[in-house]
Amino acid sequence: MRTRLLVAGVGNIFLADDAFGPEVIRALGRRPLPPEVRVRDFGIRGMDLAYALLDGYDTAVLVDAAVRGHEPGTLSLIEPDLPGRATAGAPPEAHGMDPAKVLALAAHLGDEPLPRVLVLACEPELRAPADEDIAPGISATVREAVGRAVAALHAMVPVLLADPAATPPLSRPDESPALSPQGCRAP
Repeated sequence: MRTRLLVAGVGNIFLADDAFGPEVIRALGRRPLPPEVRVRDFGIRGMDLAYALLDGYDTAVLVDAAVRGHEPGTLSLIEPDLPGRATAGAPPEAHGMDPAKVLALAAHLGDEPLPRVLVLACEPELRAPADEDIAPGISATVREAVGRAVAALHAMVPVLLADPAATPPLSRPDESPALSPQGCRAP
């Protein structure tokens, strides 16, 4: 059976709520997705993610913390514009992960178009101060969002496996003050 969907956790476990993506991937270990889904924690390894995006997936879902201007813990579903092959791709930093740079690098390296990319993002509450290199531990608000993200992925994945171009059952980020575990807007 061909793996058609990549679920990739990204983020730095030493930078407070930036650890959201890796925490979701860890939680999926207790509630696995179907076998045709490859689940992997990329952490801050942008080069590894760029090459993984070239492995013939139909869709890739990146799970990450992202400042979007919502209440902390809000889950957003984002579909970024993908760069074209002609876009120059600077290598990602060895100890950082800028998803836009990773997508540009993957587009530059690959001969085929990139898979459809979705980002399941969580609004962070805690961020490491600019003058500190390490701020371990995620906030209680974002920790609670980990379970909702796992439930959202379980709602999204069957839809994406059936039709990679389908819109998963989550509201667009601008319309999503909060998502219930079923992937719909909370009342």
